[in-house]
Amino acid sequence: MSTPHNRGLTPAELDAFGAELDALRARHVATLGDADARYIRKVVAAVRWTGVAGRVLLFVAAFSPLFAAWLLWPAAIAGTLLLGLSKILENMELAHNVMHGQYDWIGDPALQGKTYEWDIAGTSENWRKTHNFSHHTYTNVRGMDEDIGYGLLRIFPEQRWHPFFLFQPLVAIVFALYFQWGIAIQDLRIGRLLKGRITLRQLWDQSQPVRRKVAKQLLKDYVLFPALAGPFFLTVMLGNLVANGMRNVWTYVVIFCGHFTADAETFPKECVANESRGHWYLRQLRGSSNLTGGKWMHVMTGNLSHQIEHHFYPDVPANRYAAMAVEVRQICERYGQHYNTGSMVKQFGQVVWRILRHSLPSRPAPARPLVTATAGQGG
Repeated sequence: MSTPHNRGLTPAELDAFGAELDALRARHVATLGDADARYIRKVVAAVRWTGVAGRVLLFVAAFSPLFAAWLLWPAAIAGTLLLGLSKILENMELAHNVMHGQYDWIGDPALQGKTYEWDIAGTSENWRKTHNFSHHTYTNVRGMDEDIGYGLLRIFPEQRWHPFFLFQPLVAIVFALYFQWGIAIQDLRIGRLLKGRITLRQLWDQSQPVRRKVAKQLLKDYVLFPALAGPFFLTVMLGNLVANGMRNVWTYVVIFCGHFTADAETFPKECVANESRGHWYLRQLRGSSNLTGGKWMHVMTGNLSHQIEHHFYPDVPANRYAAMAVEVRQICERYGQHYNTGSMVKQFGQVVWRILRHSLPSRPAPARPLVTATAGQGG
């Protein structure tokens, strides 16, 4: 779908569009400093201490039958919520942004994008390949960006329909609940096995890093910490299970709102041939969606509420996106480009509609070019 708010840009306009956005990035990168370093270290501390508090409260809940049974539910609920908050912050505002190299310039070994390992089942190495490179380079390019539906969902009419997609409303719910596991196996491309392009032995060998990481996560959350509660292990184990589920669903909603709303577009492979900087920016803009909200909304989404700015500047510290968004929106308006933003309710409602609508056969709308020979013509 192409939004009617856009118009095509001439090559000269595209160059100017790209130059303005490059200049905005340069101004912010030139002023990175102590305030940005303090910010990310506050996030690290918040992740650590909310996690500690959550686990302590889960143990209080587990042992409460021995000294104060009335504490069971209040402590269990509070502990689970705090642990879930810690996992969301670590996943969204800390790990995702650190792994983009946003804080490499600080020189802190714990904040290096190439070595950071996050607290989910998937390996950071696979994420850097499928997300940092493939998705951010080829955002919404069909056949090149594997994040379009993650190989499970048909969200755009340009994706070929087959009967499996009739079940995608149910598949989408399961995917949300187990999102970290979908991310874990994404780069294994299990479909190759079903098509006979790889043997089971080859897939088993290639999956070794993932299997090792999965085993570590399962051991930590569902064996070691629960075992510390002895005969009261069930409360701790269930708390961990729900906290992971909270993180999975929240991450799924934020990511889908950023990419699969009604105005988000997909593109053919040909569009990236000899792609200029301005053309790349324009493709990122038309394939992205923002979320409105206050400071805590931005923090809890890892600033992916500014998905447009993140796609423009993935290696710039995300705490800068709110300020950059003001100028980005002004630039888009000057060049007649729709700046796709809205509340989470509105944006996710559009995502749900896409999932339901495109579970059935549908035809793509006529493609409209990003570049036009004459200013003011359709885009």
